[in-house]
Amino acid sequence: MFLKGMGWTLNVTALSIIIAVIIGLFLAFLKISGNKILTQFANLYIYLVRGTPLVVQIFFFYFGLSALNISPFWSVTLALAFHNGAYIAEIFRGSIQSIDRGQMEAGRSLGMSRILTMRRIILPQAFRRALPPLGNQFIICLKDSSLAAFIGLTELFNVSTTLGSNTFDNMTYLLIVAVYYLILVLIFTILVGLLEKKLSASEK
Repeated sequence: MFLKGMGWTLNVTALSIIIAVIIGLFLAFLKISGNKILTQFANLYIYLVRGTPLVVQIFFFYFGLSALNISPFWSVTLALAFHNGAYIAEIFRGSIQSIDRGQMEAGRSLGMSRILTMRRIILPQAFRRALPPLGNQFIICLKDSSLAAFIGLTELFNVSTTLGSNTFDNMTYLLIVAVYYLILVLIFTILVGLLEKKLSASEK
């Protein structure tokens, strides 16, 4: 049961991270666009996410999308993506703005468009700088996926609470699920570290 629960946990985490990165990059571009309306829209999105608890957002998606017959899996996946996208947006924005403006000007002077310069010169450097905080955000997303238990998804935490209730031995199963999370976090940390080293080596 724990292995099955781990599968659901990893699926939720992976999909929500992919969607959150897309949302975050889009919001980051809005914030640095120079357009006041777009910037305010991005700021409002980030404010709403930061100002409300994640569990409230999960219930909002779960009950708000119930009319569309969206499963608990997709409800929590979209909620986590919605939530993490705001924080990833700030990570990308800070990383992009940390790149010297002269590099954009150099790209434009070579005849490259603004978008092409951003894609080929700015974004690769920004991603390298963003990777450590992104890795931390991915780990937070993994642990936050445990809140899916509140809407009935049989992920790791739900399995532990169910078994604990059935056997009246909650501590044993909570310790077991804690070990599972520690192992998953360790794997995430190692993978992010390897990716950092690979990108650092390619930069040299």
